Amino acid sequence: MTNIRDLLAQNIKRYRSALGISQAKLAEKVDTSTNYIGLLEIKRKFPSPEMMERLAFALGIDTRELFHKELTSIKAIKTYRKAAIEDIQEAVSQVIEEKLANLDKET
Repeated sequence: MTNIRDLLAQNIKRYRSALGISQAKLAEKVDTSTNYIGLLEIKRKFPSPEMMERLAFALGIDTRELFHKELTSIKAIKTYRKAAIEDIQEAVSQVIEEKLANLDKET
């Protein structure tokens, strides 16, 4: 049986990894130190209720999801990340095409 500290530590790391963000980036989002995030992930610290809310908000999940055994949101997060990356790729491609067209016009 998984205890609450194990579950919380695993979920913070899994959601953070699914978002593709580092411990440092998560720490920045919740206004704490990278060391503290690391300590949470290795079960050396347990966050206050306020910190749990900040972590959940930064991870884009409901606070209760920090304690779910099944991470159903991971698939949604990965789908969102993929869509965001594809949107960025499309936008960058458009900018490059416009720049190339402008270069052609100049010559």
